[in-house]
Amino acid sequence: MGFPCLFCWLLILSDCPTARSCLQCDLVVRYIHEDFLSSVKGITVRDQIELNEIIEHAYVNYRETSRLFRGVIDPTTLYRARTEYQSEFKRHWKEDRTGSIQWDMISIVEKGKRILQKHLDLFVAQGLCPNKCGLFYQRVMNCSSCQYGLFPCLSATPPLVCGEHNLEADEGEEVVLDCFLPWHTLVVGQTEYHYSWHPAEKNLSHEGEYEVLVVSEESKIVLNQLRFSEQGMYRCLLQDQTGTTLSRIYFRLQVIPLPSTTPILIVTLPSLPAGYDSTPPSLQRNTVLIVLILLTVVSITGSLFIILYLGVTMKRQKERDSRRGEREDAENRGDD
Repeated sequence: MGFPCLFCWLLILSDCPTARSCLQCDLVVRYIHEDFLSSVKGITVRDQIELNEIIEHAYVNYRETSRLFRGVIDPTTLYRARTEYQSEFKRHWKEDRTGSIQWDMISIVEKGKRILQKHLDLFVAQGLCPNKCGLFYQRVMNCSSCQYGLFPCLSATPPLVCGEHNLEADEGEEVVLDCFLPWHTLVVGQTEYHYSWHPAEKNLSHEGEYEVLVVSEESKIVLNQLRFSEQGMYRCLLQDQTGTTLSRIYFRLQVIPLPSTTPILIVTLPSLPAGYDSTPPSLQRNTVLIVLILLTVVSITGSLFIILYLGVTMKRQKERDSRRGEREDAENRGDD
C-alpha cells in the first residue's frame, strides 16, 4: 500500500490517546497478533513497524467503541467477542488476502471493531444491569484499565422497592412468601433474606416499625397454621455481606377467619318441690296395670312349667316301676 494512505488512516485513529481496550484486555487476542507478526516472512522492518502501529491504534479504536456502550464488558461477552474475532482472524489470512499485508491488517482489525460493537450492543441491551428494580453491583471489566470491578446498577423505580403483593388465605391454612428475583443469583458475595412483619396495613416507608421474623439464605418462607392475628404487612429485604439493602418486597396478607358456630341454648327447668311426683295419674295407672299383667303371665308360665315337669317325672317313674315288675315276674318263672 502507499505510505501516504496508511499515514492518513493512522492519523484518524491517533486522535485518541493510547490505552488498553476490551479486546486487547484479552491475552488470547494479544497473542494472536504477536504470533502473526513473528510468523510473517518476507517483509521489511518498515512493514513490521506499520503493522504494529495499525494494531496499537486498533486497540485505541476498540476502546472508543466500548465507550459508546458504557465502557465496560462482562467476562462472557468478552469471551464471545474474542472467540469470534479469533475465528475471523485465522480465516481472513487463509482465504481473504486481497491486497498488501497492511491493507489486510486494516481490514481485519476493522472487522474486529464491528464484532466488538455487536457484542457490546447485545450486552448493554440484555446483560448489563439486569435488575429492573433495587440495587445491584455487577462484576464487569473496565475497557480502559482492563481491571475487573463492581458496576453499580440502581434502578429508576422507587428506591429498592421490587414489588408489593396482595395475598389471601383462610385461617388454619398456609401461605408461601418468596421474594426471589432472577438477578439475585448474580450478586457478588454472600446474601441473606431478612423477613419482618407489621400487624397493620401501613405506609411502607415506616421502616422502623417492623418486627423481625427470620433471617435466612433461602428466599422462601412458609407460614403454617395461619391465625387471624398474623395478617398484616410482611417485608423481605435482600442484604449483602456488608449489610447493604439490595431489594425490598412487600406482602400484604389478609387472613379470612373461620365461620363462628352459634351455641345451642339449653333451657334448664326449675326443680320440683321435695316429695312431688310429677308423673301424670293416667301414666301411674297404666304402669300398675302393666306390672300386674306381667306378674300374672309369669305366674301362669311358672305353674305350667311345674305341672309339665311333674307329669314327665311321674311318667318316667311309672315306666321304671313297670320294667321292675316285669323283671321280677321273669325271675319267678325261672325259679319254678
